Amino acid sequence: MVTETSAPATVPAAAVPDALVRSVEHFLYEEAELLDQWRLHEWLELFTPGGQYMVPSTDRPDGEPAHDLFLIQDDRFLLEQRVNSLLTRAAHAEYPHSRTRRLITNVRVPHAADGLLTLTANFAVHRVRSGTLDTYVGQYRHVLQQEENGAFRFVVRKAVLDLDALRPHGKVSIIL
Repeated sequence: MVTETSAPATVPAAAVPDALVRSVEHFLYEEAELLDQWRLHEWLELFTPGGQYMVPSTDRPDGEPAHDLFLIQDDRFLLEQRVNSLLTRAAHAEYPHSRTRRLITNVRVPHAADGLLTLTANFAVHRVRSGTLDTYVGQYRHVLQQEENGAFRFVVRKAVLDLDALRPHGKVSIIL
C-alpha cells in the first residue's frame, strides 16, 4: 500500500514536465465535474482497486490514519458503499442532492517516479442545500498512479480541511 508518507523515490519538482502538470490539472478538473454532476459511479472508476479516500479531522489535519481520528477513512470497499448510499433516498442529508461547485487552484506536482505522482492543490467546495450555502476550503494531497495509456487513477485521495470546525454545517455529507 502506498500512502502519502511512503511515496517512492522522487524526481525534483523542476524535473516534472509542464505537460505532465497540465495533464494532472485536466484530470482534477474532470474529476470535479463528475462530482458536481453527481456522476459518482463514474467518479469511483478513477480509483485503483486499493484506492483510499480520506478526510482528516479538523483538529489534526496532518494526522496519520493508523493513530488519529479521521472524518472519512474509506478503502475502496467502503467508498463503493458511500457512493451507493449517496445515490439513494436513504441518504437523507443528500436527498435531494445538494448542488455543488468546486474550485481547484495552485496545483503542484512535486514528486513523480515509477508511475506514481504526489500532488497538492487548493480547493473550495461550495454546497447549496435548502437555501443554505456551506463552503469547505482546504488542500488536496493526492497520490496518483499513471497508467500506461497516460490516464491517472487515485491511490490516495486526501482532502485536508482548513476549517477550525465543521460549523455551521456540522458534517461532511458530500464528497470533498
